[in-house]
Order: sequence, then structure tokens, then C-alpha cells
Amino acid sequence: MSNSLFRKKSIEKIVKDAEAGLDDGHGHSGGLKKVLNVKDLTFMGIAAVVGAGIFSTIGKAAFDGGPGISLLFIITAVTCGFSALCYAEFASRVPIAGSAYTYAYVSFGEIIAWIIGWALILEYAIGNIVVAISWSGYFNNLLEGFGLHLPGWMITDPGSAKEAFTKAQETLNAGGALDKTMQFAYDTWNNAPVIAGKHIFLNIPAFIIVCLISALTYIGMKESKKMTNFLVIFKILVIIFVIIVGFFFVEPGNWNPFMPNDFGGVLKGVSAVFYAYIGFDAISTTAEECRNPQRDLPRGMIYSLVICTVLYILVAFVLTGMVNYSELNVSDPLAFVFERVGQNWIGYIVSVSAVVATTSVLLVFQLGQPRIWMSMSRDGLLPKAFGKVHPKYQTPWFSTIITGILVAVPSLFMRSSLMTDLTSIGTLFAFVLVSGGVLTLPRIANLTGNSTGKFKLPYINGKVIVPLLFVLFAFFSKDRIISSVQNLGSDNLQEILFVIFIVLAAVLSVLTFIRNYSLIPILGVLFCSYLLIEIPAVSWMYFLIWMAIGLSIYFLYGYRKSRLAKA
Repeated sequence: MSNSLFRKKSIEKIVKDAEAGLDDGHGHSGGLKKVLNVKDLTFMGIAAVVGAGIFSTIGKAAFDGGPGISLLFIITAVTCGFSALCYAEFASRVPIAGSAYTYAYVSFGEIIAWIIGWALILEYAIGNIVVAISWSGYFNNLLEGFGLHLPGWMITDPGSAKEAFTKAQETLNAGGALDKTMQFAYDTWNNAPVIAGKHIFLNIPAFIIVCLISALTYIGMKESKKMTNFLVIFKILVIIFVIIVGFFFVEPGNWNPFMPNDFGGVLKGVSAVFYAYIGFDAISTTAEECRNPQRDLPRGMIYSLVICTVLYILVAFVLTGMVNYSELNVSDPLAFVFERVGQNWIGYIVSVSAVVATTSVLLVFQLGQPRIWMSMSRDGLLPKAFGKVHPKYQTPWFSTIITGILVAVPSLFMRSSLMTDLTSIGTLFAFVLVSGGVLTLPRIANLTGNSTGKFKLPYINGKVIVPLLFVLFAFFSKDRIISSVQNLGSDNLQEILFVIFIVLAAVLSVLTFIRNYSLIPILGVLFCSYLLIEIPAVSWMYFLIWMAIGLSIYFLYGYRKSRLAKA
């Protein structure tokens, strides 16, 4: 059974399946329309990366880490850079839709490919629930700027509404006065419609925007591409404008202390900062719609990552320079800092840009998820319906509809906080396996029968560097290593994860010394693994439950229906 679990698909087989497609029920093949070039891919990467992170989660990260949060953006960018280079080599050799799922099928085998495909649902579909909720908040702020007010019960979820009302009620019971926020929460609860004794709260704007974006992705890639390019140009111009104007209000004294809560405070923002970067890999899901995927996919990934990193670092410096870091624990930090310096009109521009930015993220992620399901369907791991391509629009129409439902319905009532961490886990998990998978590539031929594609990862022998870095890390972390080992029996999942990371790092260091592994993929595995263990333990518990559900589906359906099983 172990052999069948790790059965692999050859690149030739993957390409043949992609070219043949699946019958759409009308006698048409499943080919996708090739309309994307390197500019489109770069814009798509920027669209996915510059979104909720730069307009919201950066605030909480700056509150925890101070001006030093700029270092975390650099660390995260380097980490993503290692993974991006690995994605680029895979994309060059395996220019097929499916992203990390397809790459894992080639390098590790079916069970790992399924795990990655299931984890990527967290990045694309579940991640888009968070983005939709953020979009709703920005949209509501924008409406209020024009004097329009939606009823409170139409713009929030039940959990948040009840929690806010409870706090307001406790304040009143204690004889205190309600501030503006508490009064809004109190009125929202009391004015909400009641059905069968339950107060009804639904995030209507989040639901509507997902439906509209899903309709656009259903119609076609060409239309989606034009919309993405327009949105990206607009938001980049606004962000550059904000950076330039913001520097005129910077007080250098706000940058001191640079790391007020030490490096540990900086690392507290790992999940929020990394969440800002996820999405550059969404480019790889569009491989079959690229005119020259082997050349353009690697370029699009790397260009977009570099541009976004520069923008994030500059925004971090402006934010922490305009006001003290301790004031930045707000949901709309960019608008907030300009209001603090008396430039409310810029706050309105930021609100418009935030709506545009999150719209572009929604668009790219809604494009990505259906194409992964389409690839899984071709392999027999999902029902054939998921692989059906529309005869007119040439899009995976059924998967697009299911993705729309999966995102739109939960966005009506779910809270976003837990989803952010789950999304980061799913993405980092994929990054680890893609980075590790590159190590198997010398044994894999590309479409032309050669061992290299048009992009080749630079080979740097890690024989000495990796063991040396591990020794240095172990030396500076010796106190935590000792503490983690001593507390292994205390059911502290965070400590268990740290010990697992140390063991993984030690094993990879030894293997790199013996086998002369390439430095970049090894660093990609180690950096992403470390970011994984910094995510709160409670999110890991939910992730393990998610994985258990996914494996159950695989063994009940995919394992038996797999095309490789039939072969």
C-alpha cells in the first residue's frame, strides 16, 4: 500500500492529461485560453500580495514589533524568495496548472500531492473568506465617508456582534458610559432582526463582492486579466503617493527604540506579515493560460515579489515614523496615521485604494482555487465535474461555482482572526514541500526530455553553510531548546513543534553535508518551517483537524478513483 500511496506522475503524463483535458459534457475538450504574458503575471502577483496586509494586518504587526517590523518584512521576503525560486524552477519544468499540488505529484507522490492540494484550499478559498470580510470593512468605511450608513446587522458576523454587545452591556451594568464604538455595538444588537428568538447578523457586502468576483472569473481569463491590471495600476499609484506624502510627516524620533519589544516582539507579527505575502504562488495556477509559461512564470513570480517587498518596507517605515508604534493597533493603520496628522482627505483616498486592493486579491485567489481542483480532477482525485471546462468561456466553470459558494456563504457569518493563521499554515506547508521537491528535480526530465527548463535554480553547495547556520542557531537558541525538551510532557504543542523543527534542521544539516544539497531549497524548507512553528498552537489544532478531514476524503474516494490506481 505504501508504494501506491507514493505513486508519482511523470511530467509527460501530466502534460498529456492537460492537453487532452476532460470532456465538458458537450463534446468539447478541456483546453484553457492562452492569454497571459509576463506583464500580466507580474501584475497578478502584485494583485495577490498587495492587499489586506498593507492596509490592515501591518498595523497590529507594527504595534508588536515597532519600527523593527521592517526587518520582519525583509526576513519574510527572503523566505518567500527562496520558495519563489523553487516555484520558478518547477514552473519552468512543469508548466501545468495546479501549482504546488502538481509539483508535489511529480516529486513526492500522490498522498503528499493530495495533502498539499487540501492545504491549498486554506490559502485560496478559506483565505479569501478573510479577504472578503476585510473588503466589507473597507467598503463600509468608504460609504461612511460619503455619509452613507448601512445597518450594523448587515456588516458584521454573529460572534463579533455578540462579543461587542456583551462588553457594552458589562460597561452599562458597571455604571460606565458607552463610547462611540460600544454605543454602535449596543444599537446594532438591539436593532438586529430576530428570527426564532435569535438575533440575525450577516455580512452582506462580503457575500455580494464574492458573488460578483466569481461571476467575472466564470466569464473568462481575458476579462479577469484586464480587471486585475487596472486594479493593480491604481493601487500602486496610491501606495506610492501615500509613501511620498507620508515621508513629509515622519518624525525620526518615532523610530527609536527600533525594536521596543526586542526581536521576540518582531516575530509576533510573523503570521500577520506572512499573510501579506501569500499569493505570489497563485501565478503558477495559471500556467496553462500563459503564452510562454516556461519563460514568463518564473519572471512574473520574482518581479512581483521584489516590487511588493520594496513597497511593504517603505510603508512600514512611513507608518512607524508618522506616529508612535504603540498607537498602531488599529484595523486601518494607513488611514489612521494620516488622520492623526490632520490629513483626513488622504484617509479617504486610502479607503478607496483599500477597497480596490482587496478586490484584486479576491480576484486572483478566486482564479487560483478552481484551477487546482481542475488538476486534481484530471488525476481522478476529485469527481470529473471539477475538471469541466466551459465550451464558450474556456474556464473551469464548475470548480469556479463551487469556489464561489465555498467563499461567499461562510463570509456571511464567520470571523476572520482564526482564518488568517490557518491560511498562513496552509501556504507555508506548501512552500516547505515545493522547496524540498526541487531537490528531486535532477532526476526528473522536462517536456523536451532534458533535465532543465528555461529557468534553473542557481546551484550553491550547502555542504558547509547549512551545518554552520544550524550550529549558530542552536547556540543562540540553547535556552529555548533546553526548556522545550524539559517541557515535552506538558502537552505544550508550541514546544513540541519547536523540538520537531530542531530535529528536522539537524537531519537536513547532516544530509546536506553528506549529499551536497543545493543551498536555496534547503534554506526554503528551514525558513518556512521556522515560520510555521511561530503560528499559535490553537491554529495548529484546527489545521490537524482539517488535514484529518482531507485524508478521510482521499481514502474514501481519491485513493480508489485515482487514474494511477486504474493504470
